[in-house]
Amino acid sequence: MNMLMSAPARREIIEALRQRYAAATRDEKSRILSEFTAVSGLHRKSAIRVLNAEIDLTKQKRRGRPRLYDQAVQQALISLWEASDRICGKRLKPLLPVLLAALERHGHIAMDSEIKDRLLALSPATIDRLLASTRAVACGRRKRRAPSGPRRKMPLRTFAEWGEARVGEMEMDLVAHCGTTNAGSYVSTLVLTDVISGWTECAPIVVRSRELVAETVERLRQSLPFPLVSLDTDNGTEFVNEVLVDYCTKRGIGLTRSRPYLKNDQAWVEQKNGSVVRRMVGYARLEGIGAARALSRLYTSARLFVNFFQPSFKLAAKHRDGSRIVKRYHAPATPTARLMESSTITDEIKARLRDTAEKLDPLALLDEIRAMQHHLAALAKGERMHTPAERNTDLAEFLARFCNGQLRTLQRRLADWRLAASHRLVFRDLNLESVPEPEKENPPPPGPPEVEGRG
Repeated sequence: MNMLMSAPARREIIEALRQRYAAATRDEKSRILSEFTAVSGLHRKSAIRVLNAEIDLTKQKRRGRPRLYDQAVQQALISLWEASDRICGKRLKPLLPVLLAALERHGHIAMDSEIKDRLLALSPATIDRLLASTRAVACGRRKRRAPSGPRRKMPLRTFAEWGEARVGEMEMDLVAHCGTTNAGSYVSTLVLTDVISGWTECAPIVVRSRELVAETVERLRQSLPFPLVSLDTDNGTEFVNEVLVDYCTKRGIGLTRSRPYLKNDQAWVEQKNGSVVRRMVGYARLEGIGAARALSRLYTSARLFVNFFQPSFKLAAKHRDGSRIVKRYHAPATPTARLMESSTITDEIKARLRDTAEKLDPLALLDEIRAMQHHLAALAKGERMHTPAERNTDLAEFLARFCNGQLRTLQRRLADWRLAASHRLVFRDLNLESVPEPEKENPPPPGPPEVEGRG
């Protein structure tokens, strides 16, 4: 039979040829059979039986077993399902005899014994199948979509699966510098944090693009003092895509993802998002190439200052004592110190780290960080400013402020701003004279400006 011919077209041809075939002569019947077999693909003997109405191909036969549960059974099941508050088939199956007896006892339903017997014989799978169309209309639930190709290639990794982590296994995240609105284009910061040592790398991205993310990861990988072993990301589309999957596959880098909406799976990088990026940059909105260049220059100094001169705590153990959770920490150490103590780091890498540490001047790094913070604050306010020139040796003013104890960091200024903002929020309907203001006895010298945005 010609499989390219549709069933309606085949039925129309058969109905048209039957009358001609019955009234035709012997020679005409032979020609009709030849034409019909050529078009339909039937054998000549089968075509004769079809045209003589011995076989009826115009009626569609229903395949499979006969239907056991008719419309009456389905309607009764829908009524009982509504009375059970729309529970699933597995829970409804044992409830049917109890629910049916209660409804009959109170006169809410009257049912034939035949329908009742067939209702009680339903299996949980059949109940769900008979209720599928009604449930789709009543509940309005969409079918669960199958995970995409990149998502299937990125296995999940939870917070409890880092017990055997190695140096080089890093978490990755994006910090958005969007201010109070997520609309439009804005600069983001890509953050990579090593789980074991706490080594942190940051780099700006002008727009959220999967190609730019892969290029930035490659640039940061080249600056790492140790080999990049694996990356763990969240479920954003800037990470879960074929570009990043192909990049990691070609370079032998492991790629995993956290569970959706569970930030504790990425606790290390989330902590650095606040203590490094937000603490240095704030919450202001940054846009354009100029802001990205300023951030890049800021992170060039910040990566050295944070990784070589900023000790951090690392959890050693914790246990529950009644309602209290007791935590014990290792002695504070810088990421560089943890790398130097690691047995997996080669002597060559440790020698390079020692040479770099001997050349670094922490005050020069901090002075460069403060200068770029001023510049970013001005850009966030919409001011047009030229990128400040690099200052290599002239730190007299900075040292004077530092030695006299008058240096006010950006974070202290932000803390004062948050305190005043919270008091205005709490006491806005009361007497504003009772609102305490930040201390102004010793006004701060020209230093890090306040960054607008969230507190």
